[in-house]
Amino acid sequence: MQDFNKEISPAEMGAASENALQHSMRAVNHSYSCACGEQPTGSSLPGAIAALTAVSALLVACKKDKEGLYELNEVALVGSAADKDKQKSNQQFVSILYTNLFQSALASSDIFELDRLFQSIGDREVAKEVLMSNLFNEPGVNLPTVEEMNANLDLFVEDAYKRFFVRLPNEAEKTWVKNFIQSNPYMTPELVFFSFALSNEYQYY
Repeated sequence: MQDFNKEISPAEMGAASENALQHSMRAVNHSYSCACGEQPTGSSLPGAIAALTAVSALLVACKKDKEGLYELNEVALVGSAADKDKQKSNQQFVSILYTNLFQSALASSDIFELDRLFQSIGDREVAKEVLMSNLFNEPGVNLPTVEEMNANLDLFVEDAYKRFFVRLPNEAEKTWVKNFIQSNPYMTPELVFFSFALSNEYQYY
């Protein structure tokens, strides 16, 4: 019995295709000769049809599929203020604030000590202001200059939103912050970042 599950090599498939093609050509030639007056055998025409069918099937099976080319569009995934409904703990607030300002992680021992400071002060809002005032005076804080801020306010506002709120501002928010900065000549990046860190949205994640 023929094993139909046996894998056929390209050489075997090519040989089979060639043999079927030759058989088909002979059958078609024989049929043509019969039409011209030669005496046909009883099975010449059905044999030609069967051979042509076999060749067509083999040629389709041997045809290489075209490789498709797919392109992916880059989609920016950003959060939303409406998604933030969990209040940050003291340790989370300290750790995230330090990362936002210095672009590096704070040691766990320092986070623990600052958490104790929060608890000793009692008033959480006062503790936040004291902490931020001290952090902004630390060397190594990552702040743009006033000149860099004013040179491209759109970029500065977007970066501030991404840094502190992990999202992009909508057009109304961007316009309001830009107008606020432009209408206050003494506004600095430090004061803008201070305001972001004290905002209600920053207290949640």
